[in-house]
Amino acid sequence: MTATMIKEFRLPDLGEGLTESEIVSWKVGVGDTVSLNQIIAEVETAKAVVELPSPFAGVITALHEQPGTVVEVGKPIVSFEVLDDAGNQTAAAAPAEPALPKREPNLVGYGAVVESTGRPVRRQRTLVEPAPVVEPAPVVEPAALVEPVETKPADTASAERPRSTPPVRKLAKDLGVDLGSVTGTGPTGLITRDDVRNFVGGGDLPAAAQELAAQEAAPQPASPQGEREVRTPIKGVRKFTAAAMVNSAFTAPHVTEFLTVDVTPSMELLARLKESKAFAGHKLTPLTLVAKAVLIALRRNPGLNARWDEANQEIVQFNYVNLGIAAATPRGLTVPNIKDADRLALVDLSAALAELTDTARAGKTSPGDLSGGTISITNIGVFGIDAGTPILNPGEAAILAMGAVRKTPWEYRDQVALRQVMTLSLSFDHRLVDGEQGSRFLADVGALLADPGMAFAMA
Repeated sequence: MTATMIKEFRLPDLGEGLTESEIVSWKVGVGDTVSLNQIIAEVETAKAVVELPSPFAGVITALHEQPGTVVEVGKPIVSFEVLDDAGNQTAAAAPAEPALPKREPNLVGYGAVVESTGRPVRRQRTLVEPAPVVEPAPVVEPAALVEPVETKPADTASAERPRSTPPVRKLAKDLGVDLGSVTGTGPTGLITRDDVRNFVGGGDLPAAAQELAAQEAAPQPASPQGEREVRTPIKGVRKFTAAAMVNSAFTAPHVTEFLTVDVTPSMELLARLKESKAFAGHKLTPLTLVAKAVLIALRRNPGLNARWDEANQEIVQFNYVNLGIAAATPRGLTVPNIKDADRLALVDLSAALAELTDTARAGKTSPGDLSGGTISITNIGVFGIDAGTPILNPGEAAILAMGAVRKTPWEYRDQVALRQVMTLSLSFDHRLVDGEQGSRFLADVGALLADPGMAFAMA
């Protein structure tokens, strides 16, 4: 008869350097039978909502966290009852060397976390009759951010660094708590947030620290109808975006230039393309043409497709373009990017733009699509805005804001005519892009939109 065992699945390190995620929804319930890599939950990191695959095949025995709960990496979120095959028993009973916790990415497509270290197990030689096989203890997934315990003599045990996670250590620092004085109640003595709060609540610290702990621990209730203020916790995408924008604004010296362009020829071209069979079924907007103009202009001005490497004191110029498109979503602003956009024909670019915006608005953008951008576009024109001073996406040298297309009296062939006009706003990092480079790039984008035929001259 094959035995079963309980396995806990801890929230994995999603490969983005993040320490916590929010449980958005469970796709399974207690008692459900799941297969390996079946999607069991949606979790929101600081960048996006991602689907979490099951690392085991078995039956769900417990869901440890409810939707809406922010969970630290390494904390158990779900338990499984799985078959305990002979191979697992042998591996558990053998005196293998202790394996250090390994941070494994566990996003969609990565598959389950590998439990084995791949190291051969050496059998001990003994002349004594072997002891009876002991039933193996439940296998628990390693907590990605919990520090491994070093084996030390008893007289030096008190010198060990208290075991906790980075968020807990930060909380303790903010409250002025010495973690060496806190007793951990988590798995294998791990110190949790509640342990720190309970320690403060015991009256061992000044009243100010106790009040701060109480505020940190207290949930933010929803404001009833008629309240004069509504408080919303800053978390997830909005929290990440806020930190990134502050870092960008106070790290890179921003310069913004403006150019107002008669884009009537581009709007006429757009109308013709919509009637073309080649673009049947494709969504064409002014953003499509602006994106293509940016890609063409970068060929003549590659200095804007770069980043500043502070650590190595180098300017890194990219020979590819991952074009970022700012997208407003219910969870906040995100900037997913189209990989190798410079290699796409206009019809393929239009399809990629449509897919990118639809995926972002649905909150399904993967972390991979939110990283690695080289230059960005933000379309403020859809909100009826003419111009602005956009903040650089961290790690990029430039961002272009496209304003609304408006019918405006304009000089045309020595006459005043009603023309379709757009204002372009270009912000760039003045550490690696000087005024001449930025101006030439903006002028090229404007020239392409004023006369799409210029694409032949710039190709």
